[in-house]
Amino acid sequence: MRVTERLSSTTVRKRQRRADGRGRTDEEFGSSGPTCPGSLIVVSNRQPYRHEYEDDAPAADADSASGDGSPPTGADGGARSTADARSITVDEPTGGLTAGLDPVVQQTNGTWIAWGDGEADFDVTDERNCVAVPPDEEAYTLHRLDLSEEAVDSYYYGFSNRVLWPLCHGFPDLIEDRSNDFEWYRTVNERFAEAVADHATDDSVIWLQDYHLALAPRMIRESVPAGATVAQFWHIPWPSPSTFRYCPAGGHILEGLLGNDLLGFHVERYADQFLDCVDRFLPGATVDYARRTVRYEGTTTRVVATPMGVDAESYDRGARSTDPDRLSALFEEYGIPQGTMLGLGLDRLDYSKGIPERLAALERFFERNPDWRGEFTFVQKATPSRTEIDTYEEYGELVRSEVKRINRRFETDDWQPIVYTEDVLPEEDLYALYRRADVMVVSPLIDGMNLVAQEYIAASVDGDGALLLSDRTGAHDRLGSHALTIDPTDTDGVASQLEHALSMPPYERRRRMNTLRQRVFNGDIESWMDTQFDWIRRVHGDRRPGDASAETGSGSGSDSGSDSKEPTPPA
Repeated sequence: MRVTERLSSTTVRKRQRRADGRGRTDEEFGSSGPTCPGSLIVVSNRQPYRHEYEDDAPAADADSASGDGSPPTGADGGARSTADARSITVDEPTGGLTAGLDPVVQQTNGTWIAWGDGEADFDVTDERNCVAVPPDEEAYTLHRLDLSEEAVDSYYYGFSNRVLWPLCHGFPDLIEDRSNDFEWYRTVNERFAEAVADHATDDSVIWLQDYHLALAPRMIRESVPAGATVAQFWHIPWPSPSTFRYCPAGGHILEGLLGNDLLGFHVERYADQFLDCVDRFLPGATVDYARRTVRYEGTTTRVVATPMGVDAESYDRGARSTDPDRLSALFEEYGIPQGTMLGLGLDRLDYSKGIPERLAALERFFERNPDWRGEFTFVQKATPSRTEIDTYEEYGELVRSEVKRINRRFETDDWQPIVYTEDVLPEEDLYALYRRADVMVVSPLIDGMNLVAQEYIAASVDGDGALLLSDRTGAHDRLGSHALTIDPTDTDGVASQLEHALSMPPYERRRRMNTLRQRVFNGDIESWMDTQFDWIRRVHGDRRPGDASAETGSGSGSDSGSDSKEPTPPA
């Protein structure tokens, strides 16, 4: 039975921050934050609130009708629970952008459309799969899509993360073009577009997030009122034409994204590479490089570069409130000598993050600097990710085996060079580690932005940390002059920069960190959203009924959901 009424006052509610420290408290954003020029509809793969059952519920309630422990399914294969009597908790599983956007959607009484992946998600929604959130305020509508296991496997673990993720991160050899994955990707994008059409008005601002929804913008443009504005932010890198040519259905991806009025990237080189791909692979598109616009089939898409920030004040407050006793307990728990110099890495277990290359540089550092044995400990916090994909599972095994090998080589009876953990750490522990770390190593092989680097800087309230930063991150475009630049594949170079960081005079460390902190605070997530909405306001003002470019479905030569011929795919 689906519970359609709101959660009662006796239902357990809790808001959780993510293990990597991203999240928010209710008071962190006031009404003076970024404002949207219209009625805001956010569209994302991940949802801002997830409903789950309490872990201590009776076992009998958790069993499915089939008796095999799996949840019963609805008509489309989506999960349905029969455990009405169990207490439901509410958490915020995503952070960063989600934490920043949530109060903005609240202010506009807007709508958020996302995949509902929580165990109890559809036991609190109405017949339209909608629920008012946050639970206490009920300030806006969260519209959840109920996706079957097959849809998730093909759309999310398939085309999104077996094709687009490796493609955009420069690993075309890791692309797995499985049968039916793209069709499911198209189908799920269609469902997102249909949900948008249910809520959109002539004054709507529809803001899509990231690579899971590349086809949806054109579908949305063809189905919403003429005055609505469609915008999207692409949070990961965009590849060069020489890499994009390996994209299955690449023409459809470009055509879909050009349904946007505004398309944003973190840095200029990704925006320019997108324009290069359109110019090369989409006949009929007119690219104006000076204005960064694309004219295609009667519509115009403006392409912008706006680097994203973090909630810097939140990390500053969290670091200042750390309990020294908790840090001591953390050191004791992981066997870290209290007086040691501390290095830190914080990453998902993803092949784009360059963790094996980082470990190789640490090994070289200890080879060249035997005096640092017992005096310097590197803490590597890793979060398993997408383990359903073999490449990720194999990557995790490689990282773990390398840590063990290096530790066996250099460890003593009371010290290990690398403390490796996949534990879920409370945010207080992460704040403490950020503040305590003498050096942070951020060494992705490629990254759209990398918010961890900014989080570390914001939490370095004592001003005495040092940042080693890959020149292949978007963050390097903003921070590189005062971070210690590294090529993540240059083992000797990274080891040398680590030596430099650990021996750097205190005044130089503070000079560098003070400048880095100014940049992170001046370009925080609120500033980024202000910039986004300024651009959206410009294109929103141009979308008036009667404008030829604003007519619903104008200039679209094909139905994105049809079997029409793909426009000259990369080959």
